[in-house]
Amino acid sequence: LLPERVGGLLSANSLREDLSVGHAVVAGWLELLERFYYLYRVYPFASQKIRSLKKEPKLFLWDWSEVPGEGPRFENLVGSHLLKFVHWLHDHEGWKTELRYLRDRDGHEVDFLITAAGKPWFAVECKLSEAKPNPALLHFGKRVGIPYLYQVISTKGVDRMQAGVRVISADKFTTALV
Repeated sequence: LLPERVGGLLSANSLREDLSVGHAVVAGWLELLERFYYLYRVYPFASQKIRSLKKEPKLFLWDWSEVPGEGPRFENLVGSHLLKFVHWLHDHEGWKTELRYLRDRDGHEVDFLITAAGKPWFAVECKLSEAKPNPALLHFGKRVGIPYLYQVISTKGVDRMQAGVRVISADKFTTALV
């Protein structure tokens, strides 16, 4: 069930109902799978400026090749590179960085947000081919004061600024991380 839910909100209650088991069982299995590096969870960024939702984390797999859908697989691939970058900054440079996502009560959502010392540093939206910047990036960029906004696309050879958002191909973006 987990590879099909990648990139979406991870509801332990929904898994509990699908598997017909108790909540403690599902929570225990998720914790175990996270310890064995099968999955990782990305939690929402909380801020009063954006009326953020303090809800479930998003689910991602360490082995993104298991994800069946092309869009969720691409989002998982970029998320894995961002998580590696966050861990490198923490381990090598000593920075207090976190990988989060943005979502508010009005339905705006951005796939990833990197924070440094608890403050937004840069946001990343993943799209397979759409080169037009996602309006949610601009919305959160203004509301939260995110200095750098990226829209990462799978099309090769793209790197341009458009409406304050850097639209960049995944190969160039991930190469620049670490």
